[in-house]
Amino acid sequence: MLPRYVREGGTPPLVAEPARFRWRTVSVATGVGDLTARVSRRTGPVATVLLHGAAGTWTTWTPLAAYAEGSDRALTDVVAVDLPGWGDSAPLEESTTVADVSRAVAEVVVARGYERAIVVGHSLGALVSLDVAAREPDTTLGAVLVSPTGAAALDASRRPLQGGMRLPGFAGMRATMRVLAALGPAGGAVVGAVAAAGLLPALARPLFAARVDPTVVAAFRSEIRPASFARVARAAAVYDEDAWRAIRCRVVSVRGPADVFASPGDDAAFAARIPRFTVHPVTGAAHFAHVERPDAVLDAIAEVRDGA
Repeated sequence: MLPRYVREGGTPPLVAEPARFRWRTVSVATGVGDLTARVSRRTGPVATVLLHGAAGTWTTWTPLAAYAEGSDRALTDVVAVDLPGWGDSAPLEESTTVADVSRAVAEVVVARGYERAIVVGHSLGALVSLDVAAREPDTTLGAVLVSPTGAAALDASRRPLQGGMRLPGFAGMRATMRVLAALGPAGGAVVGAVAAAGLLPALARPLFAARVDPTVVAAFRSEIRPASFARVARAAAVYDEDAWRAIRCRVVSVRGPADVFASPGDDAAFAARIPRFTVHPVTGAAHFAHVERPDAVLDAIAEVRDGA
């Protein structure tokens, strides 16, 4: 019998055990330090690279993996990377750029023995996915953007006041992370106290279109990294989106209409720079489309794989 969340369209749980999907943990030395990834068995030349957002780690993809497995669409050749500054990977240094991170992701793919990759990124991870596609056009088969960080969020990083007025959700998150980062270790204690008080579900509610499995929200307690968020926001502020003009592969964006970190103009900004850009708006999703609408994300992965 299919799991309930496949039969009824519910939200799969988040798990922190790679063995649940027959994945294992590897560490790869890169230009930004050692990056940790959870990987499946290599069955072909094309990797499915999964890049999390600024409030997650590799585990953010486990609801998608569970849905895929339960609907007989299991993900193959998975390389789920912990980006620098998150999970078990090396810290994110002040001087690290988006380009540095994307080059490191490409190093992980090569180290795993793959010739090409489909790069799937959520939120911040979508920005890295696009940069990988731009810098590695010969080896990137396709890119899938899941609730991506777009032009409005980049503008809010550059101009916190003016840009933040267009995207108050992102501006508020950025300001909160800067304060928590300034507190040092005490910032983590604040997050822990908020979680212990049972406030995380209420604070996270704008990120989701409907109620999700409690494990998804509970993971924020350990996976939010204020210092890394603040540093990557600074890196995003100096990022040049014109780099995307070098992308040659298909790029498919899966976005919910209730995404508080997105602007109506984001899709036009992507399309103006990415020749083969397609957007698939999906109902029932906000900023975590891979959790809320895993079926749509799997469709997008299949689309770039089959239509490359």
